[in-house]
Amino acid sequence: MKKLALIITIISFVFACQTKEKSQEQESETKTVEKGPQFKPENSDEEAIELADKVMQAHGGKEAWNNTRYIAWNFLGFRDLIWDKYTGDVRIDFPRENSTYLININDNTGKVKIGDRELSKGDSLDQYIERGKQIWVNDSYWLVFPFKFKDPGVSLTYHGQDTTLSGKDAEVISLTFEQVGFTPQNKYNAYIEPETHMILQWDYYQNASDSAASFSNEWSDYKKYGDIYLSSGRGERSLNDIKVAQEWDKTVFEQF
Repeated sequence: MKKLALIITIISFVFACQTKEKSQEQESETKTVEKGPQFKPENSDEEAIELADKVMQAHGGKEAWNNTRYIAWNFLGFRDLIWDKYTGDVRIDFPRENSTYLININDNTGKVKIGDRELSKGDSLDQYIERGKQIWVNDSYWLVFPFKFKDPGVSLTYHGQDTTLSGKDAEVISLTFEQVGFTPQNKYNAYIEPETHMILQWDYYQNASDSAASFSNEWSDYKKYGDIYLSSGRGERSLNDIKVAQEWDKTVFEQF
């Protein structure tokens, strides 16, 4: 009996240790989403911050966004992306350039293949990894813009009531950037439906000081993906093949 009790005690101890290690691993994965610089509310209007919070909640909420791991989509028919939000791994397939990028946007590492040839350091690999990251920044912003309002370095300004291109009533806030990202001189105006707080339209300004937008797109075709809401329609263009998942075959980030 003493031997049996000792065996049970050992098994219980090992199981407890494994459970603790697994729990710590899951906690570590979650923390990778939340670490880093934070949004500074002192640089924004209170009314704009309040509206930004409502936008986040309308599209699923902060917790649902943080818990979302894998997102895949096609950017306007040009290229396909898969993004692991927890690790920073990104795969980009760019048929027009016959290229594939397997990069990590957190530590700026990875590998790139153009045609049938994998690039080496002598082929300016670091520059191509940087280009892949720029593609991801642009393409993901088009998809998950509603969750980016309170990113580090963003300043929000409330502009009151206006109408969209199709005449819908909206509340408008602008997003400007303080030395963050690849194009901090840009500005976006977000048109927000007053009741549902969903994005109805965005205006893009190449320079924050520009008097007229470079382009405007109305947002449409909202659907729930996992626990978050995303829009695929961008005026006459669209984002396609949107998928959200908590599990994915990780070889897509490792093999061309």
